Amino acid sequence: MKRVAIFGNAGGGKSTLAKRLAEITRLPLHVLDKMQYGAGGVAVPHEAFLKAHAELLRRDTWIIDGFGSVETAWERFAVADTLIHIDLPLVTHYWWVTKRLIKGPYVAPEGWPQNSPLWRSTMSSYGVLLRCHRALTPRYRQLVGDMAASKQVYRLKSRAEIGTFLASIDRATPVEDNL
Repeated sequence: MKRVAIFGNAGGGKSTLAKRLAEITRLPLHVLDKMQYGAGGVAVPHEAFLKAHAELLRRDTWIIDGFGSVETAWERFAVADTLIHIDLPLVTHYWWVTKRLIKGPYVAPEGWPQNSPLWRSTMSSYGVLLRCHRALTPRYRQLVGDMAASKQVYRLKSRAEIGTFLASIDRATPVEDNL
């Protein structure tokens, strides 16, 4: 587990999982939303994002949280040695996006660029949820199935499975690596 791609629908806890996994493994964490958007949610020029993403993929170790774009996602999945697909029920994603909106004024959403517009970003997430569920989730499931023989793959389908996964990684990480 040296190059880890974490992906799934909006509001699934990708950033929270990625942060905890980085703490356990001490692998460097890179959040695609922070690479694509600057403070206040201002988009970075797409070419600049593509260049930064390509440079990141050349590194020996990383945890990459998020989707990015169609052209970067499948490139990243090919290079990763570990794929983690968060595949929760759609209603859970809607609830967690709503919960993030409610908590947002008090606790900054994990993985979001500084001063991101909470309302606009939440409405965007709501718009993405069903489209992603219909168009990308089946492709993600196929990817995880196809790559199971050549990579470490995890398809996490509940909050409990996410917790169990993190606990198993924590137990498997040597004590000196956790210091």
